[in-house]
This record gives sequence, C-alpha cells and structure tokens, in this order.
Amino acid sequence: MLALIVIGVGGFLSMLSFGPGEGVVPEVAVPRQQAAAGSAAALAMPIADYPVASLHHDWGDPREGGKRTHQGIDLMAPSGTPVVAAMNGTIEKLFDSDRGGHTLYIRSRDGRWSLYYAHLKGYAPGIAEGQRVARGQVVGYVGDTGNAGTGNHHLHFAISWMRAGDRWWQGEPVDPYPLLAGKTASR
Repeated sequence: MLALIVIGVGGFLSMLSFGPGEGVVPEVAVPRQQAAAGSAAALAMPIADYPVASLHHDWGDPREGGKRTHQGIDLMAPSGTPVVAAMNGTIEKLFDSDRGGHTLYIRSRDGRWSLYYAHLKGYAPGIAEGQRVARGQVVGYVGDTGNAGTGNHHLHFAISWMRAGDRWWQGEPVDPYPLLAGKTASR
C-alpha cells in the first residue's frame, strides 16, 4: 500500500518543476527499512552498518564560497571502508571528475532513480558499466579523491529523480537524509 502511495506522489511530483538547485523530496512517511521516494525498492545505507546516529544533514550547505549548495549527504568513514549499492540497479557510469574524484552512478531497475557515489578510493573488483548490482553488494571503497581534501575520507552520496530520457548527469536532486535516517520526508 505504501509503495502505491509513494508511486502516486512520485508521479504527481514528476509533473512539477522546482527550478534549478532545488531538491525534490516527496511528503511521505518513510518506513524504518528506508524506501527511496517513488520507488518500491528499499534503500540500504550506502555504507553497510553505518549508524543512523552518525548521519549529518548537510543538504543545502554552501560550497565553493556560496557559489553552489551541497546536494547530497557526506558519510564520514575510514579510507577503504566498503561502499554498497543502496538499491538494486545497473552501473550506469564510472567517471573521474575534479569535484567527485572516482565516482559511480547506479540507475534503479525501473530507471526512475540515479544514485551517485563520489570521492571513492576505488571500485570493487569486477565493477563495470552495464553491470547489474544487488542491494547491499560492494561497489567501491571510501576515499578522499576529487575535492574531498587529502585525509578527509568520506562518501558523498546523492539521489536524483530521473525523467524519461534523462542521462546519468541529469535528474532532479532529492535530499537523501530523510530516506537514510528513516524520517518523514518533506520539502
């Protein structure tokens, strides 16, 4: 029943435009086993056994002297800590960038969600574009690549709501904190 409500809300929100830089966060109750808004798939913590109490809500915090805002969540962990697929999907893109360093994008099986993992130390053995991954499968390791800063080991995790035809770098950003913290999501 909850999945139908979430899908209905998701369908409605997909018709709205929120403008650049704003995140889409449907107003739904998120069960303890976190569900990605608009998806029937359960959302796992992207670092296995990461304590919910250690989550810090840094969505919208200024970056680069206020030129942009943070559109994700940073999970602090030691270098080399395994990073896992937060939902079933397909590795859509492995990419190195100045900001994100070693990054990985997973598209949900229904194509409506993209999960972004940044500052990775490296990818898990055998990870390749086009590969299907299961929720909880190790896909990479926490690092400090890109603009993370030497020794600032963490995983930057972001979620985007994808419309038909959106490519891996597109989509509407969604605040992952309420989904990972098991709290009610709201705008």
